[in-house]
Amino acid sequence: MRKLSLAVALLVAPTLAQAWPWSQDMANVISIKPGESVDSKQAGMQPFPSRSVPVKGTTVFVKDMDAARNMANPVAANEQSVAQGEQLYNIYCTPCHGQSGTGDGLVGAKLIMTPWNLTNSNDMHTWDPKEYPDGYIFGYMAMGGAVMPSYANDLSPTERWHVVNYVRKVLQKAQPATAAAQAK
Repeated sequence: MRKLSLAVALLVAPTLAQAWPWSQDMANVISIKPGESVDSKQAGMQPFPSRSVPVKGTTVFVKDMDAARNMANPVAANEQSVAQGEQLYNIYCTPCHGQSGTGDGLVGAKLIMTPWNLTNSNDMHTWDPKEYPDGYIFGYMAMGGAVMPSYANDLSPTERWHVVNYVRKVLQKAQPATAAAQAK
């Protein structure tokens, strides 16, 4: 009987060893999740310290599309910006929106919803800057939409403004607005 008890104890011992406190250390640490506050009395993240400078390559936080719509384009739409915007558009936007910007990209053809036609040659709208300012396009790239993913981690804010300049100066100037869009 003693030998049987010893055998059972030796079989159970490794199982009990896993229950000691040191086996749980990594699972039970105090951690701060994104969006949580260090101070339990104040909800949300603490504001950045005064005189702090953002690290290059981080994203510009845009609260919502209304805030994005009110943003002014700080990048001049010169030849260099438009050329850089074209390169970035060809990499990130062409698969869905197509080379022409009409939503006829190879990936876009496989989606349930057709990607937006970024040119004036559509029946939805004329992309009038008063109705759809540059900040709207910037915000849509930053936050994404129903089918469009967010490109906030892929494109820096300056790169997004270059794409906006390319869309405005090349894609939207290349084709005249349709009669239906002009009537709206």
